[in-house]
Amino acid sequence: MSLIKNKIAIRLGTTALLLLLTSQTILAATLRDRIIERRQQQQTKQASEDNMAESGPAKLPADIQIVRDVSYGNDERQRFDVYSPKGGKDLPVIFMVHGGGWSVGDKAAQSVIENKVTRWVPKGFIFISTNYRMLPKAPPLEQATDIARAVAAAQGKAADWGGDKNKFILMGHSAGAHLVALLASAPPISAKFGALPWLGTVSLDSAALDVVQIMGRQHAPLYDRAFGQNAASWKSASPFHLLQNAGAPFLAVCSTQRDDSCAPAARFVAKANSLGMKASVLEKNMSHKEINQRLGEEREYTEAVEAFMRALDPSMAAALAK
Repeated sequence: MSLIKNKIAIRLGTTALLLLLTSQTILAATLRDRIIERRQQQQTKQASEDNMAESGPAKLPADIQIVRDVSYGNDERQRFDVYSPKGGKDLPVIFMVHGGGWSVGDKAAQSVIENKVTRWVPKGFIFISTNYRMLPKAPPLEQATDIARAVAAAQGKAADWGGDKNKFILMGHSAGAHLVALLASAPPISAKFGALPWLGTVSLDSAALDVVQIMGRQHAPLYDRAFGQNAASWKSASPFHLLQNAGAPFLAVCSTQRDDSCAPAARFVAKANSLGMKASVLEKNMSHKEINQRLGEEREYTEAVEAFMRALDPSMAAALAK
């Protein structure tokens, strides 16, 4: 009888130990998930604050021409600003899309325009910075159509400012990088609104190259507001999943200081290259804000982006040689 009792006690003890170990494993996994989720939320909050923050009006060169609030639609957000050198003709154009979590941000923000305009307009580029409708009025896919409309309108008027409609570069930061990546992955979206093919795309630390991957794991509430709960719709807003054919050359700049920034960029670029598209990743030890703000000012970083631009067209190389 005592032997049976000992066996029962051993079994009960073993079961209790297994239950304890299992509960500790579950607790550790839950704690890890919460830490990851909190880190992602903090990074997303910081990214949003970075995009909203303005330290004052942009300080721009005195000898440039500025045309503000060019309309490409009826909504007050469907406007862009044009910065151009005086007396130019057939100039290349950089078309910039600001970030801000698909819900905030502005085309005239200092971090969006100051260093870029100061660097490139005197070299003979036209720089266009656009606004677009925001959440909750317009979800990301509608925002992408706003950008397509804006590009088409800018191309149609480019000659008025001395630009060449066939020499556009699309550039975007954060949520804006997601939007230009969407258009780069699915050219028919832009073609539908009359936009001509552009020479290349520069994605500055995109917030969402693979929407399906983001939504399938712990993520910040920001992404729920942007992409909703319908799993079937995530692919339609995911550049990685929309990319099926080679398009214009693509540069993905990513921050090594952020979790899940460079890995998705590398996956997107690998898929693009497998389709015959010229694509590359530029990893930078900069914050999300710095990747936007310091482009045009930090020499090594700016020259790396310009190396990509230079290879797109002889006119780019000529302008950047100045």
